[in-house]
Amino acid sequence: MTSAIGIGNQVSSLRDLELPVHRLIRKLKHTVNKVSSLRDLELSVHRLIRKLKHTVNKVSSLRDLELPMHRLIRKLKHTVNKVSSLRDLKRTPSFRMRRVFTVLSVLFLPLAAAAQNRFPKPDFESGYRYPEFSYFVPNETLWGVIDIALLVVMMGIAAYAVLKRRKRTPVFVVSIISVLYFGFFRSGCVCSVGAIQNVALSFVDASYVIPLAVFLMFMLPILFTFLFGRVFCAGVCPFGALQELVNVKSFRLSKAVSAVLGVIPWVYLIFAILYAATRSQLIICRFDPFIGIFRLGGDFGMIAFGSLLLIASVFIGRPFCRFLCPYGALLSLFARFSVRQVTITPSCISCDLCRHACPVNAIRPPYENRVKENRMAGVKRLLAYFVLLPVAALTGALLLRTASDSLSSASKDVRLYEQVMQNEENPQDVQPVDVEVFFSQEGRIDELALRVAGIRGTFRTYSTIAGALVGLVIGLSLVNLSLKRSRKTYEIDRSACVACGRCFSYCPQNKKITDKR
Repeated sequence: MTSAIGIGNQVSSLRDLELPVHRLIRKLKHTVNKVSSLRDLELSVHRLIRKLKHTVNKVSSLRDLELPMHRLIRKLKHTVNKVSSLRDLKRTPSFRMRRVFTVLSVLFLPLAAAAQNRFPKPDFESGYRYPEFSYFVPNETLWGVIDIALLVVMMGIAAYAVLKRRKRTPVFVVSIISVLYFGFFRSGCVCSVGAIQNVALSFVDASYVIPLAVFLMFMLPILFTFLFGRVFCAGVCPFGALQELVNVKSFRLSKAVSAVLGVIPWVYLIFAILYAATRSQLIICRFDPFIGIFRLGGDFGMIAFGSLLLIASVFIGRPFCRFLCPYGALLSLFARFSVRQVTITPSCISCDLCRHACPVNAIRPPYENRVKENRMAGVKRLLAYFVLLPVAALTGALLLRTASDSLSSASKDVRLYEQVMQNEENPQDVQPVDVEVFFSQEGRIDELALRVAGIRGTFRTYSTIAGALVGLVIGLSLVNLSLKRSRKTYEIDRSACVACGRCFSYCPQNKKITDKR
């Protein structure tokens, strides 16, 4: 109602609203009787249609008023495209004109009525005071505090269980709580995985202030990982916990397959930062496979993908955590330098049960490298690696820099510009909604082109950096795959271990230690 009164203040009577419409109607009648060909008629009517659009946007910005007018404009376009001759169209103008006048009059009558009351009588000495209204707003700050507190407590329990008590049962309980609270109750948001994008955006956009809860969601798991290993992945992360709870049998993948699939999380992480830094998309949140499951609804494709991952989790240990999760890739980097970490039982008897029990293939058996090479061969191989890594980084940088214009299509401004230019080159009777809104708001193509040039320049810079990182990741993966070294005992790969504690219950020596406690 307030918006309607504000619009009514622009006119003084219904006559002021009717006059522009009558003028347009007379112009349309005059055009129909004057034209000599259908092409002339179509051009003239399209000019009048643009004037109608301009009149609508100038009179009001109410969505309820604009929609009926745009429908009327589309009907006029449909009439122009449908007629087969001037004779067919000249039989109908009077009826069309009456219909236009009737619709416009009905639309503008409420505005005219509101215009009559635009100057209410002042009453300065009535002594009336407006009451103070209070509205209940959900205390999101409180929920944020609860989220952070529970996150710290659960990571502390997981760290104590796997490092001090060497038991899996507390981790299993934490996993259930995480799925119920962070998963279904909090709908998987805000999560530490998606917080990567917020942190990346805060680095490049000074106007963006990252919420404290989001920043802590991102930093606390990294801090705990540096101190105690990947205890966040053990059962605190709802995505990992859900996969852990449904896992029954862990079929082992070869080292080569695991190495190739292990590159995907790093590439995913790099592209997530790229799109967040360019303010284009939040692809982690958009393509999260478990959000639809936790929210019991959403995009069918992502729900189906999440369901397939859960089915795969029954037979393969944590496929999302190992081969897709960008935050897991980041934590694996800090886990390599963790202060404390899950270890093999000191009195190991090499029964190999723990290795078969590990769902993520993080336990490496003893290995004797029988392929001996002389010192010069080792030096040459090391020099080849030093050459390979810069070449891989340079190749990736050039490839993504070349593809930067295609990558920039993720920006809504770039997509709009491409649609506008396509429509300019090949005009269509039915325009895309974004293009129609752009022209209805009197958008200028030159200004849009200037914005797009800036966006593409930003993409070119960040894509070059992202390509270099992708090439470096692939090069390091190849180097790691080719390295072979001797191991005399069982060792735990710090970057791969998720501290789930499954190996504890299978180890007979560990059972003796826990029984004594």
